[in-house]
Amino acid sequence: MFLLKLPCVLTTLILSIASPLFCPAADELQVGLFNVDVSPPIGSPLAYDTTKEIQDPLSCRGLVLVGKGQPIVLVSVDWIGIGNGSHRLFREMIASSVGTTADRVALHAIHQHDAPWADHLAHELLTQHEVGGYIPFDSVFSREAFSRVADAAAKAKENTQPITHSGLATAKVDQVASNRRILDASGKVKHVRFTATRDPNIRAYPEGLIDPLLRMIALYNGDKPVAVLTYYATHPQSYYRTGKANPDFPGMARNAREKATGVPHIHFNGAGGNLGAGKYNDGSPENRQVLADRVADAMTRAWKALERSPLSLDEVEWESTAVKLPPGKHLVESEIEAKLKDKNAPPPQRLTAATQLAWLRRCLAGEAIDLGCLRLGKTRVLHLPGELFVEYQLAAQQLRPDLFVATAAYGDYAPAYIGTAPSYAQGGYETGPTASYVAPEVECVLMAGIAKLLDADPAKIQPLPTGGVPAE
Repeated sequence: MFLLKLPCVLTTLILSIASPLFCPAADELQVGLFNVDVSPPIGSPLAYDTTKEIQDPLSCRGLVLVGKGQPIVLVSVDWIGIGNGSHRLFREMIASSVGTTADRVALHAIHQHDAPWADHLAHELLTQHEVGGYIPFDSVFSREAFSRVADAAAKAKENTQPITHSGLATAKVDQVASNRRILDASGKVKHVRFTATRDPNIRAYPEGLIDPLLRMIALYNGDKPVAVLTYYATHPQSYYRTGKANPDFPGMARNAREKATGVPHIHFNGAGGNLGAGKYNDGSPENRQVLADRVADAMTRAWKALERSPLSLDEVEWESTAVKLPPGKHLVESEIEAKLKDKNAPPPQRLTAATQLAWLRRCLAGEAIDLGCLRLGKTRVLHLPGELFVEYQLAAQQLRPDLFVATAAYGDYAPAYIGTAPSYAQGGYETGPTASYVAPEVECVLMAGIAKLLDADPAKIQPLPTGGVPAE
């Protein structure tokens, strides 16, 4: 339970409501859809290995909402992450193609691991310092891919159809997500239960703190379903390091339901930074289909439970808020530069240094990150950065229990893991110096931004819980 008020909800928060709307008013809400194959070419890098095969195509799916103001664009891509300048550039490309601004483009990765990673600022630093070894970036391919996405978004805007209703539903996902952080009696991380956990003793611990619900939003033209949006929080890989690009179990579930219903499906990963399938997955290849079937089953039950209601033009709005996330105190520019320049350092350490330096320089320059919120009647969809801990998603729901609140995380990938304030003292992988690039004070900044987007009383913000799984 959240028991005490945060004393820091008035931390440095830059509120940047979306730019003044100058588009002429539309007569009715319209939506255009797009789906682009963004599989890498053979020989191009995935996040960890070179692409040897396209096992199952990777897609970039999205929709363009056209209403009273400038268009709103929601995008989900089967990549591990898009960070720093790549995230800004790709949003600007899409915004330009549909006649809107970048703060009204929500771009998210689902975070599959046998998939590409885009961060051209980090890539430039690696090239500048002649870092050898495996480089996980292909900036030429990623820019070309998003040029095609921008073109598809432009065509979608020109081929819209009316939206008259929305439908909402939730369904419990059984035996997929579990908390990764197993705590000892002192509250420190004793084990990290990664997505593929072979040790049966670690798998045996309880699920711990998760959000078990898949949330579904359907858009209708009359009684005809036009698009389905789904949201579920967990790390999305069953096993990886295969060199075979694939959308893993959430993408498989999404694709199966799209085929079964004939309705385009767009899936977003929620705040699953500290969640994975580790309790239910030992990494055996056959478990990928098992996990996909479990997610698809929840999607099926949500589909059958959809409650449809009219959606007027006046009920669709977008708001964005820019926040300055505090960089981790362990990020010291001179020290990171020295690691990057050290030709005797192992290439993976220099890669980490490049991603850290790209992020830190943005912070030092005073650059903020956009948080977004789509309003559809009684629905609020939060669009947030990084590998967020699930506590943020649960807290957002508690701030507005009167609303249907869904969360899409894995927006700008640059901050990496974003833990809760107490999680940084607990230890463990996710809040370690090579995994999280923000300071514990990030909780205050993000929760203030989330409260603003949800029109929630800041006084109701409570400290986030320690979470995890008590081992003793």
